[in-house]
Amino acid sequence: MTTPDLVDLLPLVRDMTALLTGEDRMRRLVASVRRALGCDAVALLQLEGNTLVPVACSGLEQDAYGRRFERSLHPRLDIICSSEAPTRFPADSALPDPYDGLVTAAPGDLSGNIHACLGCPLRVEGELVGVLTADALQPGHFDGISDPFLNHMAALAAAAFRNHSLIETLQRKADHQGLVARDLVQDAMSRRGGNLIGNSDLLSRLREEIELVAHSELPVLVTGETGVGKELVVRMLHAQSRRADHPLVYVNCAALPESIVESELFGHARGAFTGAESERLGKFRVADGASLFLDEIGELPLHTQPKLLRVLQEGEVQRVGSDEPVSVDVRVFAATNRDLQTEVDAGRFRADLLHRLDVCRIKTPALRDHKQDIPHLAGHFADRGRNRLGTGPIRFSQAAQDILMEADWPGNVRELENVILRGALRSSGRTPAGEPVVIEAGDLDVRAGSMDEPVQAPVQPSVSLRESVRSFQRGVIDKAVGRHRGNWAAAARELQVDRANLHHLARRLGMK
Repeated sequence: MTTPDLVDLLPLVRDMTALLTGEDRMRRLVASVRRALGCDAVALLQLEGNTLVPVACSGLEQDAYGRRFERSLHPRLDIICSSEAPTRFPADSALPDPYDGLVTAAPGDLSGNIHACLGCPLRVEGELVGVLTADALQPGHFDGISDPFLNHMAALAAAAFRNHSLIETLQRKADHQGLVARDLVQDAMSRRGGNLIGNSDLLSRLREEIELVAHSELPVLVTGETGVGKELVVRMLHAQSRRADHPLVYVNCAALPESIVESELFGHARGAFTGAESERLGKFRVADGASLFLDEIGELPLHTQPKLLRVLQEGEVQRVGSDEPVSVDVRVFAATNRDLQTEVDAGRFRADLLHRLDVCRIKTPALRDHKQDIPHLAGHFADRGRNRLGTGPIRFSQAAQDILMEADWPGNVRELENVILRGALRSSGRTPAGEPVVIEAGDLDVRAGSMDEPVQAPVQPSVSLRESVRSFQRGVIDKAVGRHRGNWAAAARELQVDRANLHHLARRLGMK
């Protein structure tokens, strides 16, 4: 290659003062570095704890954006992070390269093909905030590049990254303007929308909606199908809210037995009932000054709903066994996969409570509506699967990638993760320890949208454990009620459960 000169770094300087969005600024940074070095791939990663997260890449597969590189699992990246100056790795280095199989210049080669690698630590005021890496398929590609050139390039990249982080922070939280630059950079990193994997227009709009709603103190109702990530949306809302420094208290309404739901939510006084030997605060008082997440709000029993309405309207909690109301300051997030208006029409949910909860509604999109995010999600789940399964790097064959893109995904993101984990487990069984695990199409027990038959007869039903349990419960209850000719009280006695709890469970299972 032609030896680069400092003039090749001028685009980096110009972009630092150009009017660009944060994403464009980072994309142009890696593109400029790639042109200056004449290499096959460049990646900019920011440090979050002990994990490096891709911010911008050039020359790598799309699923690289969904991956997370823990320093302890990637010795080359750990060496770069620990160095004060740029690091070059010899072509015969035995250390695995984190991007083997991900360079687009060598499509289909999943066996590891990078032969030249260098990395620059990015530091802001002496603190490591990320790394810049460059890779080439030709051995010795970086040998002719001088150390001064690499040092200048690393300094400019760190300055550009610092400006990007500062601008992002100032845009999101204006009252942080008085903090020092280091604190601003850290804040931007902690709040960057990295938990919502993907860059489709739908997810971009969802992030904007979350950011807009999060800063208010209004209740938020998060809707969407099972498995789309409603809980993740709620956690992002809380993380960007004014109460982010306080806990997000979680309640699964579907898991609360009717006999204790009021005590669990609103608390009870000592002696309120048999066994109440001490006072219980309840989730609302625990969340006083913070936020409360009511998951599966559609499962809340009717008799409890008036008390919840009072909390939302008046900010007062009345404990079981006490006539004295207690004031609380709680922001409520609620989530449901049910159509609550249908529940209101059926008499299972109060209309006034729905109106009070439905001040701000955020609909989490189904995976089939943003399939372009599947490669990012697949890479993310592959990295998580590697940690959970204890395998080498997990990659996808082209046929497997095609299958993932064609599938219907009725179970949404949760189903995608389960399918990838099962596929990785199957593939690991034929892969030597420590070697890259390549998921093939036959490893994925998923039905493709354009096919009449599954890709592979599944070893086990492609449903979650929870759905399998629910199906079993429905069968047991249906048979018991049938044996007693529709007498639910008799069925409850046979099943040795409280009659009210049996009715509640049946409603949760969709049997009523």
